[in-house]
Amino acid sequence: MVGKTYDVAIIGSGPGGYVAAIRCAQLGMSVAIVERENLGGICLNWGCIPTKALLRSSEVFHLMHRAKEFGLSAENIGFDLEAVVERSRGIAKQLNSGVGFLMKKNKIDVVMGAAKLAGAGRIAVATDKGERIVEAKAIILATGARARDLPGLEADGARVWSYRHALVPPNMPKKLLVIGSGAIGIEFASFYNTLGAETVVVEVLDRMLPVEDAEISAFARKQFQKQGMTILENTTVTALDRAPDKVVAHIEAAGKIEIREFDTVISAVGIVGNVEGIGLEAAGVKVERTHVVVDAYCRTGVPDLYAIGDVAGPPWLAHKAMHEGVMVAELIAGLDPHPTRPGDIAGCTYCYPQVASVGLTEAKAKAQGYQVKVGHFPFIGNGKAIALGEPEGMIKTVFDAKTGELLGAHMVGAEVTELIQGYVIGRALETTEVELANTVFPHPTLSEMMHEAVLDAYGKMLHM
Repeated sequence: MVGKTYDVAIIGSGPGGYVAAIRCAQLGMSVAIVERENLGGICLNWGCIPTKALLRSSEVFHLMHRAKEFGLSAENIGFDLEAVVERSRGIAKQLNSGVGFLMKKNKIDVVMGAAKLAGAGRIAVATDKGERIVEAKAIILATGARARDLPGLEADGARVWSYRHALVPPNMPKKLLVIGSGAIGIEFASFYNTLGAETVVVEVLDRMLPVEDAEISAFARKQFQKQGMTILENTTVTALDRAPDKVVAHIEAAGKIEIREFDTVISAVGIVGNVEGIGLEAAGVKVERTHVVVDAYCRTGVPDLYAIGDVAGPPWLAHKAMHEGVMVAELIAGLDPHPTRPGDIAGCTYCYPQVASVGLTEAKAKAQGYQVKVGHFPFIGNGKAIALGEPEGMIKTVFDAKTGELLGAHMVGAEVTELIQGYVIGRALETTEVELANTVFPHPTLSEMMHEAVLDAYGKMLHM
C-alpha cells in the first residue's frame, strides 16, 4: 500500500527522531515517522528518563538515612523495589503518551512497524496489517543503538542483565557485579549499591569513568569506595559460569584470574548502532563500527538521506540527537543551520555523586598542544553546599593560557548535571576567562563554585 508522498519521513521516534519530526512540521513540511516499538525510543522508555526516576528513589533513600544530620527523625527506613520500579515505569509511560500527543498536535503521521529502505525516497514498513510503502522527498535515519554483547558475557535476563533488565529487576541483587564503569554501568552500580547490594565494578581500562578528566574520576572513585563499592580497574571479566541461583565470574587482573560468585551481573560494556536489516548496504550508505558515517551536517553521502543520534556515532547522548534533529530539519527546509560541535556537548552521569563535563580534559588539552591554566574549587568551600549537607565535590576548569579560551570544565558533586550548562553556554559564546571572571554569580548558590574555579586558574580565588 502506498499513500501520499511526504516531504520528510523519519525512521525511529527517539529524542532525535521525534524532535526532527516536530521541527520539520513547524517549518511547514509534511512528515511521517516510523517506529517499531515505543514512541520516544530507548531514551524515554528504557534509558535516560526511567533510570533517573530510579536514581531519584535511591537518592531519597540515602537522604532518609541521614535524617539525623538535618535535625529530623526517620525510623524503620526501607524500600519496596516493586513500587520503585512501578514509579519509574509510570513516568516512562506518561512521557510516551506525551510524545504521542506532540505528534498529533503537529499533524505528524505515525506509522508503527519495522522499516527498511526500499529505493530512493521509499521506505517499506512491515506493519501488523501488512506491508506499507512510505514515500518521501527526504529520509532521516534515527534508529538509535542497543547494548553491546560480548561473547560469553551476553545478557540473559535471569542472572545476567542488560540495562533493560536492570530497569525492571525480577529481584533485588545481594551480590552484584557490574561490568563496565561508563555512565550506564556506574549509574546502575550507584542505584543498587545505595539500596544495599554488595557491589563490585570492573573496568578494563586504567580508571573508572574513563572519558572523564583523571582528577574527576579519581575523586568519584574515592566517594564510591566510601559508600562500600569495590572498584577494580585494569581488570577483565573473561567468563561467566551461570547457574540458576548464581553466576561465577572469572576476573583477570595483572595476569591472574580470581573466581568470585555473584547472584546478579549487569553488563554495561558499550553500545552498537541499530544498522542491521534496514537496507543500508543496498542504499549505498557507509557503515563503520556499527555506525552510519555522516558529515558535520549528518548527511550520509546518499542524496536526501540523513542519519542522526546514536546510529550516527558518538557522543551517544539524547541532547546531541535532539540538536541534530533540529539541524537536519532546518537544512532540509533550505535554512543555514550551524553544524553540531561535539566538543560543546556536555556529558552527564547521574550517579551519587553526579559527574558532568564539557570540552577537553586537562590531558587532552595538553596532548593537543595547548599551554593550559587549570583552576579548582572544592564543594567544602561553598556555603550552599555545606547548607545542603553536600560538602564532597569539586569543579575544575581548563583554559588556554595564551588566549583565555575555556577549553573544558569538569565537575563531580551534588547537582553538577544542572550546573554544567553554564560552562556549555560559555563555550558556545566563545567566552574567555575575562567574561567569566567578571560575571556576578548569585549568593548563596552552588554556581559560585564555577566562578571560583575560573578565578583559581588565574590566581584570584577568594574563598579558599
